[in-house]
Amino acid sequence: MKVGDLSPKKIAEFTLPVLTAGIENQGLNNYAPRDNATILKNVISISANGANTGATFYQNKEFTVLQDAYAISFKEEYTPNDNQYLFLTGAIAKSIYGNFAWTDKAGWEKVKKEFIQLPTKDGKIDFEFMDACIRELEEERIRELEEERIRELSAYLTVSGLDNYELSSEEKEALNAYDSIMFGECKFKDIFNKIKIGDLFEIKPTKAYKLTNEDLFEKNGLYPVVTNSSVNNGITGYTNLSPTEKGNMITYSDTTTSDGIFYQPTDYVGYSHIQGLYPLVYKEKWEYKSLMYIVTCFRKSASGRFDYGNKFNRNIAKEMSIQLPTKDGKIDFEFMELLISAVQKLVIKDVVLYADEKIQSTKKIVKEN
Repeated sequence: MKVGDLSPKKIAEFTLPVLTAGIENQGLNNYAPRDNATILKNVISISANGANTGATFYQNKEFTVLQDAYAISFKEEYTPNDNQYLFLTGAIAKSIYGNFAWTDKAGWEKVKKEFIQLPTKDGKIDFEFMDACIRELEEERIRELEEERIRELSAYLTVSGLDNYELSSEEKEALNAYDSIMFGECKFKDIFNKIKIGDLFEIKPTKAYKLTNEDLFEKNGLYPVVTNSSVNNGITGYTNLSPTEKGNMITYSDTTTSDGIFYQPTDYVGYSHIQGLYPLVYKEKWEYKSLMYIVTCFRKSASGRFDYGNKFNRNIAKEMSIQLPTKDGKIDFEFMELLISAVQKLVIKDVVLYADEKIQSTKKIVKEN
């Protein structure tokens, strides 16, 4: 059978995993019919060709070998269990992987002459030790995942300023009411330009140092430098120079796309072509959650409209329209904050559920072994 006769998916009669020289999915990347196939299980597979020659895996489910790989099993009367085979696989991999190459393939005639280190007791292989060692490693991995879950949850809650991810009754109401909420349309020039009627913000360039990047950025800098990057909150590096701007404000790059719109929580150093949105009225109202709501609306309004050839300048930004929730003819700050808080908690909950699923999957695999 040739590779072209296989199926990349498990369909119809193609149900038997096929081993080749790859390392993705333990070298099992295609399926073949079971008829007339040599079916193996509970053996160690070794890649004998290609860039990954010498790659070693324990195969505890049924498969067949196609080409450029082979399988070995323990030849004494004792039959190792899954954990012991995993230990043996690790010992073999440590001995041979990286010692062979495309021009010096890890064929069995060469590999069988290699030495591996195994625990012994009274002059015999200590299989009990191997079993206990793998079990301890598996339990340690589960502990690490559980500790990682706690750390991640704590970090997300700390960054978000929350103490839990359970939705309050007010947040649930905000989510339910989102589709029916009254929205008032506000132009960015009314929000961001310094005029007398209904201005909320002014858009102007952030203060920047007239330095080269080499002189500006420092390896162990304390303060972020917000540049024209569309990732990492626009932060390209750090400096020990004094911040030029205060935190709790929105920035955007006038040379990139809407992906460069960010909320800056801490004091930072400005940069060429980085525009800042500075509150003019309702100054006591603009905080993290309400500004994050503005960021979302701003990005939505600017999405797909700008690139390096079509600059996102201040005059255009001032004329852009966004939709904000209103109540009694005024911007509903309370609703914006409740909605952002609810969305944050839902995101954190998804992360926690993913971590829980990862832990349970690991426990299931360990139990099956």
